[in-house]
Order: sequence, then structure tokens, then C-alpha cells
Amino acid sequence: MQEVRIHGRGGQGAVLALKLLAKALVAEGKFALGVPSFGFERRGAPVTAFLRIDEHEIRMLTNIYDPDFVLCIDPSLANAVDIFAGLREGGTLVQATKLPASEVQVPASVGKVGVCDAVGIALEVFGKAITNTVMLGAFARASGVVSLTSLEAAVLSSDMFRDAAAEANVIAVRRGYEETSIALRSKESLS
Repeated sequence: MQEVRIHGRGGQGAVLALKLLAKALVAEGKFALGVPSFGFERRGAPVTAFLRIDEHEIRMLTNIYDPDFVLCIDPSLANAVDIFAGLREGGTLVQATKLPASEVQVPASVGKVGVCDAVGIALEVFGKAITNTVMLGAFARASGVVSLTSLEAAVLSSDMFRDAAAEANVIAVRRGYEETSIALRSKESLS
């Protein structure tokens, strides 16, 4: 089983990202179980969502404390929340940031860092900093867990978007995938 923890802020679409990612994974024949977690339900407050992925039925309905992947869709959130809490040794961080992957400050236990200027892309595509679908593309690129094609299909078939919005979100997913850079950390730094 693989586990993903998604960090964002209220109003950025972290829970919608969870639903779209789960839908794409199920379309690929995998089992996916998502659990959103809301603290203060207000715009801008930290939001966390959890996703389990497996080849077999999943029965665990708890939060995720030791994820394989951390997907952070807000560039400032790491300053307010410990997004690395419990991340497994050699785990992957996928972060919205303008910084190059090699310059992102991470604990020594992180094995892979994927970064994407999601805010810049979102501003170009939508005219506002809604980064969730951009970061789904970044997640697909950095993790290899889900295909770009499945994510695009999940967006197009979602009842959350009208036609023009669906097309714009497909562009956002594709740009997130294409414009993500990845840094692998050496095994020596993991020990």
C-alpha cells in the first residue's frame, strides 16, 4: 500500500485534488481510498487530505501518519505546518514553489523532491492562484503513481467543472506535469 498526504489551505482545492486523484487511480484499476480532514473550515486555514493506494481493497479509514508521498499545493504552508511529519525514509515531497528542487530545504530522510511553480502556472491559466490541478500533474510526474492521461480523463469527466473550466484544468494538469523538476537525493544523505 502507498500513502499520500496532501497539504493545502482552505479554498485551494486540496479535497477536490484528492477526489480527482482517487478517480484517476480507480480508472487505472487500482484501489484508492481518500479521507479529507478539516480543521477550521475557513478560507486560508491549513487543510490536510489523505489517500491510500493499493492493488487490493482498502479498509483502513484513518488519517495517514507515515506517508510515502507528501503533496504540498501551497508554497507558504511549510512555514506554518510540519509537512514532513512522519514522512517515510526515502519518501517523496512534491512542492509548489519557484525554487529549484535542489534548493528546497528538506530533512535528510527525503529521497526525492519534485517542484513546480504552480502559482505562476495557475495565474497564467486561471488568473488566480488555485494550484490543485497544476499540482496533480506535478504529483504524477514526480511519483509515477498515476498517469497524466488518467488525470486528464478524471478532470474531463468530473461534474465539478463546466466545459471551459474542464479544458483549462486539463491544461493546468498538463503544464504541472511538463514543468515539474525533480531532484533525487543521494543514498549517503539518507543514512
